[in-house]
Amino acid sequence: MEEMEAERRPPPCKHDPRSSMVPRMPRYLVERTFTVSIEDMPPVATRSKRIVNTAFPDITWEHSHVVVQDDGRVRTFCVYAAPDEAMVREHSKELGEHVIDVIHEIAGDVSPEDLPDS
Repeated sequence: MEEMEAERRPPPCKHDPRSSMVPRMPRYLVERTFTVSIEDMPPVATRSKRIVNTAFPDITWEHSHVVVQDDGRVRTFCVYAAPDEAMVREHSKELGEHVIDVIHEIAGDVSPEDLPDS
């Protein structure tokens, strides 16, 4: 039972002094606003993937959430693993067609399955 509980817990965050694990690659949540419409996003996303794969092999694009605001602006909330924030910004600059609103370093993850029922 205790082993099952341990498997469900999120991994220790990179700054957790109790962690005996080798530090993991930092992960970042990148919030950005695009200058293109939602209809124009598929080729931008494809270009982003190509840039990561060819110019930034140390970056892992985990996933993105895309929202369209009431005024039609497209915003994304993307999770990347990268050696440092500067590399995420370099990728962003090469991609273009957006501005970074903010970058947060992710301290850890939690999901409902990680928590007790009551």
